[in-house]
Amino acid sequence: MTPMTDDRPQMLVQEFEQLARTAPETVTLEFIKGRLEVKPVPDGVHGAIMMWLTRQCLQHRPELDLWPEKGLKVETYRKGRARPDGCLVPIDHFVKEGDWADPDGVLMTVEVTSHDWDTDQRDRVDKRDGYAAAGIPVYLLIDREDSSITVHSRPEGGTYRRAVKQPFGETIEIPAPVGFTLGTEKLRDYAG
Repeated sequence: MTPMTDDRPQMLVQEFEQLARTAPETVTLEFIKGRLEVKPVPDGVHGAIMMWLTRQCLQHRPELDLWPEKGLKVETYRKGRARPDGCLVPIDHFVKEGDWADPDGVLMTVEVTSHDWDTDQRDRVDKRDGYAAAGIPVYLLIDREDSSITVHSRPEGGTYRRAVKQPFGETIEIPAPVGFTLGTEKLRDYAG
């Protein structure tokens, strides 16, 4: 069997998109670093965290939408496909986009970790690097495993040059182009 590399992915992007179109609604597929990945179905706490964050974003930036589960073309040369838990974009930004949107204009992507076997690699490494390679200015990671929130910013050369991590309960600055301070006291209710 030929090993999978960047030059030899598991399948072509077009094959992945066809597979994703025909997958049952109960399955969410992603294509990260040339590998097919199945995104776990979020639990109730995951949903509650996303609703809390949506309210925060609307309060601070009412001219923006926190779009859930929008498919994005990510990684170098847009070879990957990811469905972030949230994309902060101008209102109606994705209206004319198909299943997989170009990341241009996305101000921030959001992931909330799940309690599954590959969350460490997927959310903390692969997706972070894919969003940076796509030039998305801010990546917000809400990490339920260690009750922390990390803001990655300043993408350059395929990596985020700055990362600030705070425990749940502390405030954290989300830099421009998002540009607001996020109080995270409520996240303590969802820890554990």
